[in-house]
Amino acid sequence: MAVESGADGIIVSNYRGRQLDHASATLDVLTEIVAAVDGRILVHFDGRVRRGSDIFKAIALGANFVWIGRPALWGLAVAGQQGVVRVLEILENEFKDCMTLAGCTDIQQLGLGGRNWLKRISSADEDSLSRGSKL
Repeated sequence: MAVESGADGIIVSNYRGRQLDHASATLDVLTEIVAAVDGRILVHFDGRVRRGSDIFKAIALGANFVWIGRPALWGLAVAGQQGVVRVLEILENEFKDCMTLAGCTDIQQLGLGGRNWLKRISSADEDSLSRGSKL
């Protein structure tokens, strides 16, 4: 619908989802939405982003942008502008740690909705299973 309406992007959000007891989590529907828009518009992700690993997962699953709300506001409330800067530093460091642990040296390696990276890890899992490894 967003693509057909001429939108430049879509925001995947379950804003204040705690009010919607049975709504799907944003991360759970992200890949479906990324597949549906098929690169024709930008996908923004918003929903309980609290750690750098949340940012990593959203990008790996296809988000072009990840919104950060509450952590930045918490930093602002605690220490003003410096608090926001510190929160962003923490998120960036956590994101970089995830990249390192995933064997990615460049964010572009997460590209194509994470299919590059996800394909690499799923084939590694298949190799492990074929050798009889137990996780």
